[in-house]
Amino acid sequence: MPDHISQSVERQLPTDEARDLLSLVREIAQREIAPKAAEEEDAGRFPREVFTLLSESGLLGLPYDAEFGGGDQPYEVYLQVLEELAAARLTVGLGVSVHSLSCHALANYGTKQQQSDQLSAMLGGGLLGAYCLSEPSSGSDAASLRTKAVRDGDDWVISGTKAWITHGGIADFYTVMARTGGEGARGVTAFLVPGDAAGLSAAAPEKKMGMKGSPTAQVHFDDVRVPDSRRVGDEGQGFAIALSALDSGRLGIAACAIGVAQAALDEAAGYAAQRRQFGKPIADFQGLRFMLADMATQIEAGRALYLAAARLRDAGRPFAKQAAMAKLLCTDAAMKVTTDAVQVLGGYGYTADFPAERLMREAKVLQIVEGTNQIQRMVIARHLVGPESR
Repeated sequence: MPDHISQSVERQLPTDEARDLLSLVREIAQREIAPKAAEEEDAGRFPREVFTLLSESGLLGLPYDAEFGGGDQPYEVYLQVLEELAAARLTVGLGVSVHSLSCHALANYGTKQQQSDQLSAMLGGGLLGAYCLSEPSSGSDAASLRTKAVRDGDDWVISGTKAWITHGGIADFYTVMARTGGEGARGVTAFLVPGDAAGLSAAAPEKKMGMKGSPTAQVHFDDVRVPDSRRVGDEGQGFAIALSALDSGRLGIAACAIGVAQAALDEAAGYAAQRRQFGKPIADFQGLRFMLADMATQIEAGRALYLAAARLRDAGRPFAKQAAMAKLLCTDAAMKVTTDAVQVLGGYGYTADFPAERLMREAKVLQIVEGTNQIQRMVIARHLVGPESR
């Protein structure tokens, strides 16, 4: 990974504190994350020590209230932190986004007592979270989930299997959506389940195209007993909680996508300036110059869109449509930019000696996670012309 990664980005940050924060993130990314990224991804190693460092540095709870150990940062700042981390290594950037997603339910729907008891440790106590919505038979159709939670006195007993869980098997806590009522969205409730709960286990991690250092696994709940004090929100409110979290989470994915794309552009531009053919740098050839120009334009457009959506969120205004647009545009751009970066490097781009091929493999998953890009188009269309006819 080139030393100049992300340094070409001219950021518009709202405060001096935010500028100092981004400087800290870049320092950590360049010193602790980027140098090991290729080797550890190839070995499938999850960098838990990096997440411990991020927690100690106050970077795992940035968008949440300082009252409970959060960073009190606006979303437009938090997302640019994610972009920097993802540019260094997507496993880290996406991992921070997923951790933040897993804290959303308790931070926004939990009682004051729950927040006082649990949230500080989740945001800044070295813990790592996971978010459990998808199942083997319910991905895009998340409202059809089958994992059940049955009331037993003052407890709930959870049974079922969740699928495609980032940090599955290594998380310290799981935010779990389970069915407590009838069919459909209104029968779902949210729970906060400790990672060491009796009856909770994880399958072997999935063997993936990219992000091999980030464990993605099925998580099994075999009569996992949790007290009612770990129910988050009202009974039947879980699906609404899940959707509100995903609106914010989609912005996290958008920012990570732009980070991956920026890393690919930096690599391609640096290579093109140094690689000589026919007696001159290949960056002098118009066809390649136009490719780089298009790559940069897509990145700037994506960054502007996710930041515009973030500013709506920070202002307390509706942003679901813009979040879907940002996730769609940014992840499609990342796939195109990383593919073009491989092309710029030619044969070298197809080898593991350069990061372009890894970035291209990693970009693909961003078009799938937290709502496929086909789902994003459905969400956007519903905002424009209403729901589909039944």
